[in-house]
Amino acid sequence: MSNRITVGLDGSGAGSAAADWAANEAELRGAALQLVHVDDWAQYGPFAAPLPEPRRQWAEDLLSLTRDRLLREHGTLDITTHGTRAVAASEVLAASAADADLLVLGSRGLGTVAGFIVGSTSSATIPETDAPVVLVRSADGEDRPPGHADRAAPVVLGLHLRSNCDRLLAFACEEADRRSCPLVVVHGWSLPPVFSYAPALDPGVEKEMADGLEATLRELLGPWERKYPQLAVEARIVIGQAAIQILDAAAGAALVVVGRRIRRPAVGARIGPVTHAVMHHATSPVAVVAHD
Repeated sequence: MSNRITVGLDGSGAGSAAADWAANEAELRGAALQLVHVDDWAQYGPFAAPLPEPRRQWAEDLLSLTRDRLLREHGTLDITTHGTRAVAASEVLAASAADADLLVLGSRGLGTVAGFIVGSTSSATIPETDAPVVLVRSADGEDRPPGHADRAAPVVLGLHLRSNCDRLLAFACEEADRRSCPLVVVHGWSLPPVFSYAPALDPGVEKEMADGLEATLRELLGPWERKYPQLAVEARIVIGQAAIQILDAAAGAALVVVGRRIRRPAVGARIGPVTHAVMHHATSPVAVVAHD
């Protein structure tokens, strides 16, 4: 990796919030920051007409003014800019993130009940890159950056115990360690349909299964707790839909971490339903980490 964070700018409040979050993250990591703006040809129709001069100037100003603002607030950061025009913005953003440690994108808010629209560019970019992607929304859905997270706010990790969890655990532990905040690991589960009536017939069945899952989770966490002995880790095995349990734990979190399994299908890539739900409804920044 290049010890660089890349952030996509589009001129929206969410894009500004993403830039602020990325700058804070770059300071935590001691990393460089790259600001990227892509004018998507698709919005101008099927013909590659020259970019209108006012819009070209607007794009240049967006990058330079954002860089100047961030340098005033983070004077020690190494900040570069890159503006281009392409058929698909997602391809340029994914290429920019290919050797970056992190790609940060904005998401427009719709309020705490409806969640927020991730947007076509973000949705298309996530499956195209194996780099972790962080989605940031503006505070209260307004065109203004979010306030800094409470130092006591945890990093929340949603974990599927049957997946390869190493990349997720490494990312979440490192983020919590940088912030000196707790790590909350959540696994939501439901009884298989074959056991639908088992708790009524034998109340011990549900507890026995929950105890087994907790033992599995503790076994997974053991090496990471030894690697980060100073990190406060809370493991939660909760019955119910996984996305709902993660969202419940994520209220007020510094960062929510979920996984996306790397697939190379012949027709399109997809994001799993739990990750998709968390992306669209969490109000905290959401990191989507690709894993095998």
